Amino acid sequence: MAVTSMANSSIRDFVKSNRMSNISSPYFASFVVVAGGGGGGSTEASGTTPYGGGAGGGGGGMVSGTLFLSGVVPLVVGAGGAGATATNADGTNGADSIFNVETVAGGGGGGAGQNDGVDGATGGGGGGDAAHSGGVGSLGFDGGATGGVNHGGAGGGGMGAVGSSETGSEGDGADGGDSLASSITGSSVLYGGGGGGGAGKNVGVKGLGATGVGGNGAQDGTVATAGAANRGGGGGGGAESNATYSDGANGGSGVVIFTLAAQAIVTFSAGVTQTSAIVGANRVYTVTATSTTDETVTIS
Repeated sequence: MAVTSMANSSIRDFVKSNRMSNISSPYFASFVVVAGGGGGGSTEASGTTPYGGGAGGGGGGMVSGTLFLSGVVPLVVGAGGAGATATNADGTNGADSIFNVETVAGGGGGGAGQNDGVDGATGGGGGGDAAHSGGVGSLGFDGGATGGVNHGGAGGGGMGAVGSSETGSEGDGADGGDSLASSITGSSVLYGGGGGGGAGKNVGVKGLGATGVGGNGAQDGTVATAGAANRGGGGGGGAESNATYSDGANGGSGVVIFTLAAQAIVTFSAGVTQTSAIVGANRVYTVTATSTTDETVTIS
């Protein structure tokens, strides 16, 4: 016999059940992956003329997108690169971050006083003692260059702009390249900015890192500062300080952020440091550290 009527409550239950069945594994996800920023370069040895300022490190690479997720997903947060602590040494590149099939490269290390910048996701700045080029950026922008006249270090490249080149008349360090913004967490946050170059003379002024992300370069009486942690900031470059060399600063660590439907079951491996919060209809997971390169998240 044909059904000619149905109670309103039955219709509501059917619609509710049908809608719920459409939100299941694999889940639609948005993500942002940021790698570690490059470390700043150091200046030349005492007694070397001229005293070339160390360059700022490049900001960590940044990739964003959407995909469907289920099962076991690889997950690594890249550490920031080490700032140079030896005479006339380059900063170290930031470490890669990994999420699912995305591997995002770290920022390039800042060049030493006598060296070009190091290639990376963004390029490290060039050292200040002569004409040195910035490192090449594979995801973001190149590091700044130096002209060999005033001896300040160049700024590291950022995900939003090229690192500034050294142009000051008193051996000033140059500023780091701009960051990129993401609102995946519900508010706008900057990532992947370059570090500032170190001053090349006692009277020179330090280069500034990308606002809120990159570390500042050094100048006489101050030390270089590190890139911002979990933002992929490049480290500041070292400076001449009373005719002695100074160290570059460390790059900032990266971060992995992703969103999933609130009802998804998410389990992290033991070495993952993370927090989560509800934003709209989704839960946003922010992973700030992984203790090994074999960490995972399981989604069901």
